[in-house]
Amino acid sequence: MADLSRRDMLISGTTLGALGALGMASPAQAASQSDGWTWPASGSVAGSGSGADPRWVWDDVADPLLASLFDRGLIPEVNRLLYDWNRNDQPLPAGLPEDLRAFIEQARQLPSWVDPAKLNAGARFHVLKGNYIVVLTIVGAGMLATAIPKEARSVYYSAGGADLKDRVAKTNILAYAVRPQNAWSAGGTAVVEAVKTRLVHAAVRHLLQSSPHWSGPIPISQEDMLVTWHTLATYSMRGMREWNVRISSAESTGYLQSLQVMGHMLGIRDEFLPATWDSSYAQSDIVLPRNMGPTSEGVELNAILRNMLAELTSPGSIDKPLVNAFSRYLTGNQVADWNGIPRQPLLDPVVKAAWPLLVRFREGLIGLPLVPATAWLLDEMIKKWTTYYLTRGAQTKIVIPTGNRPG
Repeated sequence: MADLSRRDMLISGTTLGALGALGMASPAQAASQSDGWTWPASGSVAGSGSGADPRWVWDDVADPLLASLFDRGLIPEVNRLLYDWNRNDQPLPAGLPEDLRAFIEQARQLPSWVDPAKLNAGARFHVLKGNYIVVLTIVGAGMLATAIPKEARSVYYSAGGADLKDRVAKTNILAYAVRPQNAWSAGGTAVVEAVKTRLVHAAVRHLLQSSPHWSGPIPISQEDMLVTWHTLATYSMRGMREWNVRISSAESTGYLQSLQVMGHMLGIRDEFLPATWDSSYAQSDIVLPRNMGPTSEGVELNAILRNMLAELTSPGSIDKPLVNAFSRYLTGNQVADWNGIPRQPLLDPVVKAAWPLLVRFREGLIGLPLVPATAWLLDEMIKKWTTYYLTRGAQTKIVIPTGNRPG
């Protein structure tokens, strides 16, 4: 039990940490031991549900539409027409196929349960705690994603896997789009980017089924999207709570609301979206353990991701021990081992001690003399990552892929 660190436990309460540290069950075993869908829909934003298992539900509106657009050879023209559709209040361009136009007009509507006051509180929280959110939802979640077999393989064998830097930038567009106060209202861009991402997901489902490298169920099911949602939402809130970040009740509720809206706009059914943090933690403890594990594709993608982070930290250098140590700290030993992240015997314990002290200093809980020098290296590293990702998020465009990974 000595190996079972708090960081290992963070990802999903106790479940995944226990599996990883004690070797009690593999993800496949965890899945086989789960009989159906046990999370109660009464804990969702809808308050009730159909009882469907999200592992076998996809997007029954977007998927046939994208298949039809591919069959009609219209994807390049759709990409051209939608390229400059950027703002939530911007009319759709003329010339779009009528079935696509009808879908987008419906998909761009915010859900009826949206509370503007909560969204405003969520936007303020993004501003106040932006660095922590970037660390957890971009760097940490990126590391978790490569330890999710279906997600790692769908990224690797889709078009984006051939250029991971561009793929990461496109993935993080929403991280940029949801930050402003008007993210989901007129003048903002979050609605547009979410709808475009939903179209991309439907395209990837369609395309990967024809890839010789893909086998098994159709990718990006409702459960797959929930898994990704939890690596952003639940993982980030648990991380900030563990670090003793100051979070008011209004900020906590507002942050959850912004993430609930994002999930809905990406096509996750309301019956699967948690209504509270407690219901989110409970659902996370079901879906994460049975969907995580090692793959060769994930190891390769993670190495590329860490090289990118090291390059941003120290341009021209491939020396990445600090990136390795911080990545291991963020995800815990089990996930780091799945991802092939080398252990750094000297830096691992230093980072584990330094980062919480830096957070406590930033939160006004301790004085400057108690912050070690390594913490300031981490602080500078995070600032560079934050600037890069948010800048790329402002510059990059989401487009529908026209094929799978070349070769």
